[in-house]
Amino acid sequence: MNPDILKERQNATFDVEKLTYILDGGLEKTKRRREIESMVFSDPDFKEEDPNFLSRSERYDQAVRKSAQMILKLREYGIADPEEIYCYKTMVNGNHHEAMGLHFVMFLPTLYSQCDPEQSKKWLPLAESFQAVGTYAQTEMGHGTHLRGLETTATYDPATQEFVLNSPTISSIKWWPGGLGKTSNHAIVLAQLYTQGNCNGLHAFIVPIRDMSTHVPLPGIVVGDIGPKFGFNEVDNGFLKLENVRIPRENMMMKFAKVEPDGTYVKPPSAKLTYGTMVFIRSLIVGESARALSKSCTIAIRYSSVRHQSEIRPGEPEPQILDYQTQQYKLFPLLATAYAFSFVGQYMKETYHRISGDINDGDFSELPELHALSAGLKAFTTWATNSGIEVCRMSCGGHGYSRSSGLPDIYVEFTPTCTYEGENTVMMLQTARHLVKSYRQAKAGQQLSGIVSYLNEAKQHRVQPQPVAARPAVVDINDLASLVDVYKQRAAILVELAAKSIQQEIQNRKCQEDAWNNSAIDLVRASDAHCHYVVVKLFTDKLGEIGDIAIHSVLSTLALLYALHGIATNSGDFLQAGLLNVPQVHQVSVRIKELLSQLRPNAVALVDAFDHHDKKLNSVLGRYDGNVYEHMFEWARRSPLNSTEVHESFHKYLKPLRSKL
Repeated sequence: MNPDILKERQNATFDVEKLTYILDGGLEKTKRRREIESMVFSDPDFKEEDPNFLSRSERYDQAVRKSAQMILKLREYGIADPEEIYCYKTMVNGNHHEAMGLHFVMFLPTLYSQCDPEQSKKWLPLAESFQAVGTYAQTEMGHGTHLRGLETTATYDPATQEFVLNSPTISSIKWWPGGLGKTSNHAIVLAQLYTQGNCNGLHAFIVPIRDMSTHVPLPGIVVGDIGPKFGFNEVDNGFLKLENVRIPRENMMMKFAKVEPDGTYVKPPSAKLTYGTMVFIRSLIVGESARALSKSCTIAIRYSSVRHQSEIRPGEPEPQILDYQTQQYKLFPLLATAYAFSFVGQYMKETYHRISGDINDGDFSELPELHALSAGLKAFTTWATNSGIEVCRMSCGGHGYSRSSGLPDIYVEFTPTCTYEGENTVMMLQTARHLVKSYRQAKAGQQLSGIVSYLNEAKQHRVQPQPVAARPAVVDINDLASLVDVYKQRAAILVELAAKSIQQEIQNRKCQEDAWNNSAIDLVRASDAHCHYVVVKLFTDKLGEIGDIAIHSVLSTLALLYALHGIATNSGDFLQAGLLNVPQVHQVSVRIKELLSQLRPNAVALVDAFDHHDKKLNSVLGRYDGNVYEHMFEWARRSPLNSTEVHESFHKYLKPLRSKL
């Protein structure tokens, strides 16, 4: 064990193991997670070549092999609980993605949630036995987040009781679905439904794309891989062109919407039910943001505790770079964010399952709020995490640029979340639509419930420009309850400003659509403030569940840092709204420095509590034992370029060059 990192752990003021239990959701869950880790990491079938030294085709081949092995192992071990399956797979995949990932996270969940009983009898056994391997084909070359703009058509033919699917334009070719290129033989295809001469909007269809025996593409199917991306080298993201492809009427997902044999269309109880799988994925992404950021913080903070560089006082030994205030200011707010997102991820998972249960019982009342909350938090957490991973990489200096650090892989595998399952700006605008609607309802006297209930107070607000020196109500910057209230007021004021901007545009003779577009910057700010309030509130609420005094103390410090850092970063909002004045903002900056100092002794212990196994981190910089340099040298020696002392290019190009000069 590196003596620096050993000393860091000895300085901790709390029981790391108990905090791990809180993050996992209890002692039993931690024990079970570690059992599953042990199964994976001791299994010789999952020994693999370092993917950094493989070609893309080799990486895909290795990923498919691992996916097939996982399926067999999960059966062998009798692991059936969805959370345990997810845990097992994350251990196997590390910082990379599974080749068959969309089969599990989109194809199967869509079948579970949108098949009627007859369809379930047919398709679930096929999908669960992997005779039907599927993906989710929604995004097209010309349209992604704007779902109403999708061009793929499914036209009902009552004479044969079939749907005829077509990609009518080049921009309507399905583009990006994972597993579509080479792996899947079926796809859930989202297409515009035409029947009896009418377009009834977007609906989901089960479309066979490859022969289940030979895996050869079926007639009318043009399918393949879209080529290398920024990351996701293990995944065959694909294209799909449909040319008069006929499927039976029963292949339309008919739990909610239906097409009768004669072509009569039966509407679903809520149009948003078609997008249920996306809401599920967006909820998952919030938790994924926490995991990606916690891994990055683990690597950067552990490395910062063993890396010595420069001098604070001339002539003295080089200090740990974690002792520099600038390094703490880079990393500790991100550590606080990782904890905040971990607790928000827990909340989103519980909320999704609760509201999904209500939906299955026919209660759709909370679906709009779930849709808005999952969209906004997906954007809020992925933006923060995406930039945070890069800060962690840069805080590791030059070594962070090496793939041996693990940080480049975490970044390239995570960064697409800012655009898939809804481009983030559009997600924020979807949340804003719900907020503005809720604000107007509150102004009209309707009593709101749920997370937007703070807008009930909207009618009390009078948004006026505030003099910078105006004295706001007393805010105790050391009291989290007081800070939650300030965040709430900021959100309410920015929602009101956005709503009034739309109203002003309409008064200036703009149509509703132009008024919305001309207010879009205000609307995104309002959504961002709403999500920020939700995160601060949920982090603070979580503290009320923690009885251990030492853990409560250190998490309270993290929560306070998270809240105050958010105020410092967005001080203009709080000043302009008159919620804080200039002296208070200065106090916030001073207090942040004090909190950095308070957290310094617990920094390594706090990342240890995430309990990321070395094999899952796959980082020479973030090793638990802190022995960075020995393993960095060992990793470099394994480069294929080092397989020979003299590379063939010397004989082919460099040596002949001498004689020609």
